[in-house]
Amino acid sequence: MNNENSLDKALRYLQQQQGLFGDVLYKGLESEKKLHYTETPQDSVHVNTQLINGVKADWQQSASLVDLQSGICGCTQCPLAQTRTKFVFGVGNPNADILVIGEAPGADEDAQGEPFVGRAGQLLTKILQAIQFEREHVFIANILKCRPPGNRTPIPSEVEQCEPFLHKQIQLIKPKFILAVGLTAANTLLKSKYKMADIRGKIFDYQGVKMLVTYHPAALLRNPEWKKFTWEDVQLLRRLYDEELAKK
Repeated sequence: MNNENSLDKALRYLQQQQGLFGDVLYKGLESEKKLHYTETPQDSVHVNTQLINGVKADWQQSASLVDLQSGICGCTQCPLAQTRTKFVFGVGNPNADILVIGEAPGADEDAQGEPFVGRAGQLLTKILQAIQFEREHVFIANILKCRPPGNRTPIPSEVEQCEPFLHKQIQLIKPKFILAVGLTAANTLLKSKYKMADIRGKIFDYQGVKMLVTYHPAALLRNPEWKKFTWEDVQLLRRLYDEELAKK
């Protein structure tokens, strides 16, 4: 057996492992180890996926949400990677006009790997349907992609590590509007300390996209009297969206 055949087999094995398990190499019964790829002139067959803290070095060059998810789903840049069950990338229409952003996954989201799937998520679905949007029409994501233990508020260092992933999602989706749900999400995005009464009904700019703010569905479950305010907020979003469509 010559060296070229050995290299071909090795590359084929690594590509099969990557297809099945992502960028994790399993060796017998040992704990999982991150596989760091290095590119050389003779083996540059799409194996240029060097990992830095579980993130592909070239994730910012991702041309699609699928590529981006593949590039960042193994992230270990902050301690939340040690406590998460699943990385919660986001879900929905990759070309959505509306991007819904929350603060972080909760227990149900962490278990299922999808944002807004618990009771609050079911209410969010109903809110969207009330303004003639189905979940599959929009894209839903969080600032953090991993659940903070006990659903605590994200800390600045976690936001600093994770927010660039959200920026890239926005760049790829190119939404016309962002709906930030919850005061924590809004203030995190705006780098501010507003009260909800100060920012409802106003249009902000986030990463070049018009952003509106409303209550988090979980807050509405605890305080049903706030639903009327959320209804006003999403009606405004729908009016602005329809006005945008009318310009075409």
